[in-house]
Amino acid sequence: MHVTAQRTDEEVRAGALAWVDAVTLGGTVPVTREQLANDFIVRGDRFPLIDRGRGIRKPVGWRAALSIMTAAPTSGQPRPYDDEEGPDGLHRYKLRRDQRGTAENESLRAAMRDQSPLIWLYGIRPGVFNAISPVFLTAEEPDEDQFVLALTEEQRRVQPGSPVESLLRRYLIAETKRRLHQPVFASQVMLAYETKCAVCTLAHRELLDAAHIVPDNHPLGLPVVANGLALCKIHHAAYDGNILGIRPDYVVEIHSRLLTEIDGPMLTYGLQGHHGERLRQIPRTRIELPDPDRLAQRYLEFRAA
Repeated sequence: MHVTAQRTDEEVRAGALAWVDAVTLGGTVPVTREQLANDFIVRGDRFPLIDRGRGIRKPVGWRAALSIMTAAPTSGQPRPYDDEEGPDGLHRYKLRRDQRGTAENESLRAAMRDQSPLIWLYGIRPGVFNAISPVFLTAEEPDEDQFVLALTEEQRRVQPGSPVESLLRRYLIAETKRRLHQPVFASQVMLAYETKCAVCTLAHRELLDAAHIVPDNHPLGLPVVANGLALCKIHHAAYDGNILGIRPDYVVEIHSRLLTEIDGPMLTYGLQGHHGERLRQIPRTRIELPDPDRLAQRYLEFRAA
């Protein structure tokens, strides 16, 4: 009976990870609390993937947790738990510090011992999450009340707390950036731009990118919405290639050498037709608007080209 129950748990876990992957298009589209609470069905019944008021989801009768949550910041306040990268380049996930969290923390230990894959729900707005899965807990650091979180197979092979040479550490941080920071930045940008291209308002997520105004290897290239633009793939490539520029007053310019070319409707309507237009789609809140100073710096590069 125990073996059957365990197999069922594993099957449900596998189904939950597959459902999350499908709903979020591989982690590129945010998922809401309502979806997580109501839309995953097991044998005809609703099977919540998140608990209200709790950051760790351990289904009734399960030993190991199914999902973990990092809450979104609210009203400019920091996240309630200071999850962050450690000196070895691996991310940490904090335990619950109250008595009610004892059973939930134990379910994390069970997931670590069994190497059960988890769904990490990373809050980007209240009630809206980026789903990163699968992730694994690889070690506990009881003195800091936290677990070591591996986001990739390469990170799972690292012994937490052991000395990590600089090249490997940079690689591990790059992996965290790819699995966590870049998708979160993209989701925040898409939410701010209502999943529409800033230049042409194309509204198909599969054809949209979250573009940096100032590249992320620059000191000002932070993964914040004010340094982002939602652009369709054509306009993103044109922006990166200095074919399309955006002035600090949100007016689009097309490189002069393209304005006199004749090369079919894509060039005519997709690029030339936007010359001198203001951005058609921008965020509604002031703090999320494209930063004029970053736009000015990037526009100088466009003009120089």
